[in-house]
Amino acid sequence: MNFQKSIEVCFAKFSTFSGRASRSEYWWFYLFVTVMEYLVQIAAGVEKLNTSEDSKIWVSMGLFVGYFVITIPVLSAGSRRLHDIGKSGWWQLLSITIIGIIPLIIWMARPGSLESNKYGPAIENI
Repeated sequence: MNFQKSIEVCFAKFSTFSGRASRSEYWWFYLFVTVMEYLVQIAAGVEKLNTSEDSKIWVSMGLFVGYFVITIPVLSAGSRRLHDIGKSGWWQLLSITIIGIIPLIIWMARPGSLESNKYGPAIENI
């Protein structure tokens, strides 16, 4: 799966927590979200430097809404990725603890199972 296709699929399945996602689908989408996050943070920082106090509040509220909106697609893609290796999407809660991020990264980077599991049929894992 390429960069553009993974973004399309993840936004099309923005609230689908069932099924499976390949490594390429998840990691391309994660790269997209990370790059967009940095670009928005830079733009918001510049905007806050050049505006009044009232505008700064609106910029902060806009950032909050943006993060809230993107959280659901990121969590659903992560859940589908964990399903691909046979784990529950609830394991994403490990990210609340700082140390829990390490096993999540390892799991997300593992190839998925080549046969069907309880989360769905096998998919092409690249």
